[in-house]
Amino acid sequence: MSGMRILIVSDTHRRDGNFRRVLEKTGPIDMLIHLGDTEGSEIYFKEWVNNDNCVIHVVRGNNDFFSRLDREKVVLIGGYTAFMTHGHRYGVNYGTDRLVEVAKENGASIAMYGHTHKPQIELVDGVYVINPGSISQPRQEGRIPSYILMEIDRFDQVHFTLNFIE
Repeated sequence: MSGMRILIVSDTHRRDGNFRRVLEKTGPIDMLIHLGDTEGSEIYFKEWVNNDNCVIHVVRGNNDFFSRLDREKVVLIGGYTAFMTHGHRYGVNYGTDRLVEVAKENGASIAMYGHTHKPQIELVDGVYVINPGSISQPRQEGRIPSYILMEIDRFDQVHFTLNFIE
């Protein structure tokens, strides 16, 4: 296997300009992960990605009313199991302890979430805790829109890069 490129975004809230620019700039990706609060835009993702082989995973956020998307998903990415959720049901505004617990219960070594609009890449108790922040409504210090590029190299090692949109 020659490696994989995964784009991780969250909390676009139907303001998709930055997201679409990032898709263009990032070039070919093998997987797109959106961690919720698309507010309906997910119907366009396949078209925007413009690559028939790209796998797309989207979970439902607290603002995705009437959505039929899954609340959470467990997905295989290379040799890694990832637990995907928006996070609001796990109290992520107050910390990620519960999220890490649930990831472990699901056999996952990666826990991905959104909701806080604040980026995070951290190894907690053997679990990578990943939040891309918000690509359209950032809330962290400096409030710069952010996303994460996850890469699995040819040795099946995972790398996460936090990227900002100036």
